[in-house]
Amino acid sequence: MKNTVVTFINSKKNGQKLSMLTAYDYTMAKIIDGTEINGILVGDSLGMVTLGYDSTLAVTVEDMIHHGRAVVRGVKNTLVTVDMPFMSYHNTLAEAIDNAGRIIKQTQAHAVKVEGGREILDKVKGLIKAQIPVMGHLGLTPQSLNIMGGFKVQGKSEEAAKKIIEDAKLLEEAGVFAIVLECIPEKLADLVSKSISIPTIGIGSGAGCDGQILVYQDMLNMDEDFKPKFVKTFADAGAVIKDGIKKYVDQVRDGEFPAVEHTFTMKEEVLEKLY
Repeated sequence: MKNTVVTFINSKKNGQKLSMLTAYDYTMAKIIDGTEINGILVGDSLGMVTLGYDSTLAVTVEDMIHHGRAVVRGVKNTLVTVDMPFMSYHNTLAEAIDNAGRIIKQTQAHAVKVEGGREILDKVKGLIKAQIPVMGHLGLTPQSLNIMGGFKVQGKSEEAAKKIIEDAKLLEEAGVFAIVLECIPEKLADLVSKSISIPTIGIGSGAGCDGQILVYQDMLNMDEDFKPKFVKTFADAGAVIKDGIKKYVDQVRDGEFPAVEHTFTMKEEVLEKLY
């Protein structure tokens, strides 16, 4: 295993920026693992980009295990973290440990990720005490969508900004190995990153973070109807896929595919006996 929890922590100490992407299936995980990526997140964003929900709230532990298992099968070098979905760690500590334990045991992933700060601190401490590595997540936490009133930038007021800084420190003290900072102002993310010794992984939070994460469908422009401000298109895979499918449809319709080189043959003497 090339990238581990220790690698993540040491990367910040060595001043090396970390890169992460989401993945939800074997094929994409294998492609991503073949690069120099530092981490893969099996995000509960799969509810939206893979299952077609309008939020992450409907995603279940079983969904995360199913997709997490597929991703891990495609990975040899990359740290794999799996999201704990909505209501899988919010009630009792025993329930949180049971769900996280199932995720780790059944997927063979290396860590879990949870959303929130001081309000889930007892769960974070319990998971780490149970020898389960934990990644934190502050700022825009999609599982709190209904409380936040939608997908909005967080930490813009003094009070909200102070809470994010304090929560980051509390999570570090509790033992998380990294914290995702989602959709907070760049200067606030920079302050948070400088106030803790563990890596911050930004998404929509500027270049001051110790690393970055994106949903792979977003950065490959696979959904032309969804383009958040913080996403850059690194390759127009959506257009390439569409073009490839169109060529396939055209050639099947016109009888160009399959050609001789795409078909199997049999001996003439065998064929003659069938007539």
